[in-house]
Amino acid sequence: MGERRAREDRRRAREFEVFVAGAAGRLLHAATLLTGEPFGSAPAAQELLVAALSRTYADWDRLRGEDPYEHTRQEIALRFAHTARRYRRPRGGMLAGLPPRERLMLVLRLYEGVAEEQVAASLGLPVERVRTLCTRAMAQVLSGGAGSVTVGDADGDRDADRSQDAEADAAGGVVSLVVSRMTAGLRHRGAGAGDRAGRGPEEASQC
Repeated sequence: MGERRAREDRRRAREFEVFVAGAAGRLLHAATLLTGEPFGSAPAAQELLVAALSRTYADWDRLRGEDPYEHTRQEIALRFAHTARRYRRPRGGMLAGLPPRERLMLVLRLYEGVAEEQVAASLGLPVERVRTLCTRAMAQVLSGGAGSVTVGDADGDRDADRSQDAEADAAGGVVSLVVSRMTAGLRHRGAGAGDRAGRGPEEASQC
């Protein structure tokens, strides 16, 4: 009995390690967007991710076909939503000037490409509320009017980005622009993370 349990534990550990190797980079990027910290210096995001991954590991054998990435992302979102007051103070990150709930809408809807209905159900909000928060957040990011929100590209060329904003009249173009800013600097390792890298604009064609 003890030997069988040990084999199961080793199997679970190997499977979990493979998952983390493929998904942790993107999940950390998402968590950093949520906490409003600068990329590369995000202890709160790391804490959020570690807590979510710990829950996923504990639930591993009960997932029963559920995508562990979605399970971890949901755990991150719920933990962030329940502790949003901790992240109100601007921390110098890309979305730091947005209120925490609007950050959460942008990350789930645009960066992660989660459907409005799924976001609403998971957070216990009306679909119309999700749509309103997402639209408001997009407007703030694109206008540069959200205080410390950074709207420039990875090289800091804000003037070029403002020109691109003026040309992005179509909803799909605007969404792609916001997503490209949120994904700037993201580096994936492993096929699992890479496969998810570009899905946001296609699945979230509008807020």
